[in-house]
Amino acid sequence: MVAGRVILIGRVRRSLIGVLVLIAPLATHPASASPALVEAVDAIAVTVGDIDRSIAFFSGVLDFRRHADIEVRGDEYSKLFGVPGARIRIVTLQLGDERIELQQFLSPRGRPMPPDSRADDRWFQHIAIITNDMDAAYARLQKHNVEPASQRPQTLPTWNQNAAGIRAYYFRDPDGHFLEILQFPPGKGDPKWHRSSDRLFLGIDHTAIVVADTDISLAFYHDTLGMRIAGNSENYGIEQERLNNVEGARLRITTLRAAQGPGIELLEYLSPDGGRSAPPDSRANDLWHWHVRVRYRATADLDGIAAQRKFARVSSHHFRLPDSTFGFGTAQLGRDPDGHALLLTAP
Repeated sequence: MVAGRVILIGRVRRSLIGVLVLIAPLATHPASASPALVEAVDAIAVTVGDIDRSIAFFSGVLDFRRHADIEVRGDEYSKLFGVPGARIRIVTLQLGDERIELQQFLSPRGRPMPPDSRADDRWFQHIAIITNDMDAAYARLQKHNVEPASQRPQTLPTWNQNAAGIRAYYFRDPDGHFLEILQFPPGKGDPKWHRSSDRLFLGIDHTAIVVADTDISLAFYHDTLGMRIAGNSENYGIEQERLNNVEGARLRITTLRAAQGPGIELLEYLSPDGGRSAPPDSRANDLWHWHVRVRYRATADLDGIAAQRKFARVSSHHFRLPDSTFGFGTAQLGRDPDGHALLLTAP
């Protein structure tokens, strides 16, 4: 079912591409204690240049379904996203239980994706889309002439116990954002990915981000945000290199999860060196922008996180939005130690 379009006027070390995909859901070591504040990862948002083109891609190629289509503007939204005069069309798409938000800044326009973006750059982020048939999924992408980011689907080797048998492939959307399709073998991944289904694409397992130092990122995502550690692994070898299209790729991968929603995978490139930092002047209307929408129980939780030096605030404070269309009333945008954006929300 497609919701009608609504116009809201406010009052007012290194990178990766496919590597990440393999580990998160598999490792089973116990999670360490952390402040259990976070309730859910509700959605993953990405800024696009032509939202109708992106809708056609995600729905026509990957079987996402439109859930909502709105346009927002006003002081609250400009200040929330740190983009003066912002007018934004936001389309929510759903695949299985998970949602993404395509957002196009109708004004002002941001900068395009750097044409030489690589998997180990620290503005890298992707979503891992689960398939129940890698060969059919790969054929679908080829039929639609989707831009590849891996040589071909890779099967992870048996020596890598946590990831053995996982099949993965990386590609790009029309704006150059990295995406991944992933198939888990029996016994790996969330049990829901193994339920009988006639759908080719099932949902989103996680979003992956490249970080400079896993321990620094854990101090933020685990100690400050309150996400639990769900697994970790170290991935390397020819399959990993072909998957990420990065020669000599060796990654430390750590998966974090909330009680609900997709996980967040930290990808630290132990080798090679050379991944570039995110531009310090990045803004939400730039086409390399992604953000993860994280839900908390109360605005007091947002205040506590925003007070931490690890959280680089984009919004000066949390904003009370003029409408509950998004399913939350209060929000604040900020960045992690590597510049990846998070939208913290509360009722």
